[in-house]
Amino acid sequence: MENVRFSIIENDLKRISESGIDNEVFFDKRSISSESNCAGYDGNELIMCQQQQQQQAPILWDCKEIEKNLNQINNAEEILNMIKSSKCSELAVIPSDIQLALLYCTLKGCFEYVSYLLEHSDIDPNCCDSRGRTPLHFACYRGEAYIAKVLLDHGADPNRWDGKKEVTPLHCAASAKSVECILLLLKRKALINIGLERRSPLHFAIERDAVECVEVLLKYGANPNTPQVYTETPLHTACAQGYAKCVELLLNHDADVRSQYGESKMTALHLAAENDYVDCVRLLLEHGADVDCRNGSYQTPLHLACFSQSLETLELLIKHGADVNAVYRDGRTALHAAMVKRWRCLDCCNILLRAGANVNKADNYGFTPLHTAASSELSNCVYAFIEHGADVTARTDGNVSALSFIVRSTPEVIPKFMSKLDTSIKVYDHEIGDVNCEIILDFRLLVPPGALERGETELILCLIEIGQKRFLMHPLCETFLFLKWRRIRKFYLMSVLYHALYVILFTMYIVGVYAHHCVKNQKCQAPIHIVPVGYFVIILNLILMAKELFQMAHGLQGYAKYWENWLQWSIIFGVLLCVTPEILVVDALATVPIWQHHVAAVVVLLVWLELMMLIGRFPIFGVYVQMFTKVAVNFGKFLMAYICLLIAFGLSFSFTIRPNDPRDNKLPDDIKLNIYKLVAERRDRNLSMRRRKFENNYSMFQRSIEKQNSITTPPNSRKNLRDHDESKNSQRNGGGEHEYLLRPRSATNVPQTLMGETDMVQAKN
Repeated sequence: MENVRFSIIENDLKRISESGIDNEVFFDKRSISSESNCAGYDGNELIMCQQQQQQQAPILWDCKEIEKNLNQINNAEEILNMIKSSKCSELAVIPSDIQLALLYCTLKGCFEYVSYLLEHSDIDPNCCDSRGRTPLHFACYRGEAYIAKVLLDHGADPNRWDGKKEVTPLHCAASAKSVECILLLLKRKALINIGLERRSPLHFAIERDAVECVEVLLKYGANPNTPQVYTETPLHTACAQGYAKCVELLLNHDADVRSQYGESKMTALHLAAENDYVDCVRLLLEHGADVDCRNGSYQTPLHLACFSQSLETLELLIKHGADVNAVYRDGRTALHAAMVKRWRCLDCCNILLRAGANVNKADNYGFTPLHTAASSELSNCVYAFIEHGADVTARTDGNVSALSFIVRSTPEVIPKFMSKLDTSIKVYDHEIGDVNCEIILDFRLLVPPGALERGETELILCLIEIGQKRFLMHPLCETFLFLKWRRIRKFYLMSVLYHALYVILFTMYIVGVYAHHCVKNQKCQAPIHIVPVGYFVIILNLILMAKELFQMAHGLQGYAKYWENWLQWSIIFGVLLCVTPEILVVDALATVPIWQHHVAAVVVLLVWLELMMLIGRFPIFGVYVQMFTKVAVNFGKFLMAYICLLIAFGLSFSFTIRPNDPRDNKLPDDIKLNIYKLVAERRDRNLSMRRRKFENNYSMFQRSIEKQNSITTPPNSRKNLRDHDESKNSQRNGGGEHEYLLRPRSATNVPQTLMGETDMVQAKN
C-alpha cells in the first residue's frame, strides 16, 4: 500500500514539474557560477528576499527573529559577508562554520551554496540553530522544494521536530503553501499525521487557507479529526477563519461536525455562526450538523448569531429548524441575546419575531426582552416588541415593571404608546355627529395576554405607579373603567351589604360578650340574643372563608400580592378565636379567658377597617378613603422612624417613676411650698393690676367731675366743693374695705402655719 502511495506521489511531482518547474530544479545539481540566484546579491536584493519570505510565511516564524538568532553565533557576520561576496569555496575550508553557513544559505534560498556545502564537506544535514530548527525546516519554511530535495538526498530527517516539538518540516511546508515540498516530504516517508494530538500539518495548511495543500494532505491520508476529545480539530480552525473551501474539503473527507473544542465546548457550527460565516454554516448544516447543539454555556448557534447580529446566519438557522425560544444560561432566549447596542438589533428582532419568538419569555430574574431592550435604550426594539404584543406590565423579581424601564430609559416610546391608544378607537359607517355612527373600541392594548393572571387593571395600576396618570384621561381608558364599573358594581354592592351585616352582627356579639365585667363568684350570663347572633357570625365567617379560598385557587401569586387579602384572613381567624362554642352552649361569660378579650379588641377594629375599605371602592367615597390610607401610611412611616426614641422615653420614665414606692404617694414639701409661692405671686400680680386699673378709672372720673363743676359753679363754691371731696377721699382711703385691696403684697406673705411646717421639716432633715 505504501508503494502505491509513493508511486502516486511521484506522478504528482512529475505533473507539477511539467506544469511550472523545470526538472533541473529537482534532479540536476548546479555548479557555482556568477549566474547563481544568490551570488553577489546586494542590500536591495536582500530586502526583496526578506519581503518575499515574509509574504510566504508570516505566521510561523519571524524572519528578523531567525536572523537575530543566527547572528548571535560566532563568526556569523563574517560568514554572511562571504555569502554576499560569493566566496562559497572559502566556507568549506572552515569546518567550524560550515553548519552556520548551511543554515544561512538555506534561509536565504541559495541552492548552489547548499549543494556545494553538502557535496564538498562532511556536514550534518540535520544540524540546527539554538531553537532546534534544521536546514530542512528553513527550506520548507521558504517553500524551496529544490533545496529540500538536496537536503533529503543527503540524509535530512523529514520528521525532525524543532526544539519546542511544535513543528516538523511538513508543518513548515503546509504553512508555506508549498504543494511541492509536501509531496516531496511525503515521498521521503514524512508522517502525514504527525502532531495530530496537538496541531497536525493539516492545521497549518488550513490556517493559511492553502486549499491545494489541504486537498493534497487529505488525499494522502491526513486525518481531519483528532483522537482526543475537546481539542481543536482542523474543522474548528477552518470555521473560525471562515475558509469555506477548506470546510467543504474536510466535510467531504468525513470530518466530525459534532466535535467540541476547549472548556467552552464550541462546535464548528458555533464558531461559524458567531463570526457570521454564512457559507460555512450552510455547509455544516447540509452535512448534518445539529442546529440546536449546545456549548459549555448552554448556548445554541442561534444565540451566538444574535450576539454577533448575523442576519443571514439567523435566517439560515431558522430555515433549518432552529428553536427561537431555546434558553441558555440564566434562562435567556435569542431575543435577550439580540439586545446589544448595534445598528442591526432591530432587524434581528424582526427576524426572530416573524419566526414565532415568545416576546414575553422572562429569564430567571424576571427580565423579559422588553425589559432588556428598554434598559439598553433601544427604543426601536421596544416599540417593535409592543407591536408584537409584549406585556408592558411584566415585572422583574424586584417588582419593577417594564413600563417603568420604558419611562426612565426610553421616554420617546411613550408618545408612540399614546398614539397606539388612539388607533384602538375606530369610527365606522358614519360621521361622529351622526345618530347611526358606530364607534369600535379595542381594549386588547389595555389588557395584554400576560396581564390576565395579575388582573385586568394591571396596566392602569402601572401607569399610576410610574406617575403617568394622564393616560387615564384618554377616552379608551375612561370608557374601559366606566364599563368595568358598570359591570361589577352590583357585585361590589352585594359585597358591601354582606360585610355590613357581618360587621354589625359581630359587633353585637362582641358588645354582648366582651363588654360585660363579671364579678368573681357571681352568676354572669350573656343576653338572650347572643347565641343566635353567634351562630350567624360563624356561618357568615365560613362563607367568607370559602370566597377567599375560591379567589386563591384562581391565582395564588396574584392573590398574595394584595394586603387586603391578608387582612381578610386575619379577620377570619380572629373571628374563629372570638366566637367560641363554649359561650354559645354554656352561655356563661365567666368562662371567657382574658386573652380572648385582647383578640376581640383587635378583630373588631379590623372588621370595621375592612368595611371602610370596601365602601371606599365606590367612586363617591373613594377619594376620602384613599386620602385616609395615604395619611395612615405616612403616619406609620413616621412612627417607624421614631419608634426607638419612643421606646427609650417609655423605659426611662418607667425607671424614674416607681408606682410601688410609698414615698411617691405623697408630694414633697419643697414642691408644695414652691407651688404655693407660684400661686401667691400670680394672685398678687392680679390684685395689683386690678388696683391700678381702679385708681386710673377713679382719677379719670374725678377729673371729669371737677371739670364739670368748674364750669357751672362760682369760685367760692368750687373751693368748698374741693374741700368736701378731699374729706371724702380721706374717709375712703382709711376705710377697711379698700385697705386690703390697696395694700401691696408679695410672695413672701405666706401664712405662718405653712412657714412653721416648713421649719419643722427642715429641722428633721
